[in-house]
Amino acid sequence: MAESRLNELSARGQSVWIDYLSRDLVQSGELKRLMDEDAVVGVTSNPTIFEKALSQSDAYDEQVRLLLEREQDPKEIFLHLAVRDVESALDLLAPVHERNPEDGYVSIEVDPNLAYDTKATYEEALRLHEWIRRPNLYVKIPGTKPGIQAIEDCIAAGRSINVTLLFSLEMHSASMEAYLRGLERFIESGGDPARVRSVASFFVSRVDTETDKRLEAIGSKEALALRGKLAIANARIAYQNYEKAFSGSRWEALEAKGARTQRCLWASTSTKNPAYRDVLYVEDLIGPETVNTMPEETIRAFQDHGEVALTLEQGIDEARQVFERVAEAGVDYDDVVVTLEREGVEKFADSFRELLDGVKAKRGELVSA
Repeated sequence: MAESRLNELSARGQSVWIDYLSRDLVQSGELKRLMDEDAVVGVTSNPTIFEKALSQSDAYDEQVRLLLEREQDPKEIFLHLAVRDVESALDLLAPVHERNPEDGYVSIEVDPNLAYDTKATYEEALRLHEWIRRPNLYVKIPGTKPGIQAIEDCIAAGRSINVTLLFSLEMHSASMEAYLRGLERFIESGGDPARVRSVASFFVSRVDTETDKRLEAIGSKEALALRGKLAIANARIAYQNYEKAFSGSRWEALEAKGARTQRCLWASTSTKNPAYRDVLYVEDLIGPETVNTMPEETIRAFQDHGEVALTLEQGIDEARQVFERVAEAGVDYDDVVVTLEREGVEKFADSFRELLDGVKAKRGELVSA
């Protein structure tokens, strides 16, 4: 039988992860099927998906009942539920991680309401790592300016981190620098850098969504011709910056001690605009030492009709020109990415609040039953 398209993608050096997790996904065998048939080697958790699973499934009811005997705080109840799901997925992916320490990861995120509080983010990240003692755990920390320091401190403490909500080249570079500094501090304290990993989750499709809206508001022929261009250009330049950051004498000294790079992880890769090809943000970002975390519909679409070719390092000069042309058309890139970061944190925080409301609702149902 011919290899699937996602297996071909993996053969090009790009890891396939999924951006959803639920108890049903693990218990039904669906996650194992995705691993076996769709080349899936990692999971990033999502509060929105979890809230949906909690509200539409009775899979959590028994654990919630037991938790209510000793716990009333909805956040603590959520964490207990989420930790069990994450641990189950981690155990399932453990053989993947043993074969290849770059993969087999499952991510759980700190409370997004802490995104602008360095100390609280750091403390919650450490707490989650202490709670879930698995070598293939990533804790997600938003790549805000306060988050960047927390990321460095966590790496310096020997904890693996998934830097999330990256939109700008500037903050992506700051994330890589935080990782490098953290590794240096960890080594200075006697730590083994081979035990620490990080990915930089660079959000893709939302860049086009926000930029296209502004280009359409301008309405000129030149502006309209640039729709659907900036997100791919942004990610391709980010990868160029990645290659630069993880080369040269500074990196070679760390690598000699066992350090590994902070891979680019392409997130938000479903296509939001139905006018665009539904696998656009997979096909145009295929390259080695990267991850693409996909929703279910994108997994299915790519398996059905995705085209596999090494595209990530194509058209770099054109990518730089896109930035120039977008600026000439009247769109401020810096304002686009600052807006996306702010709105991204707000959306994550809103999803988290809805999740806790869902926990409260489930608690109410079970108490009154």
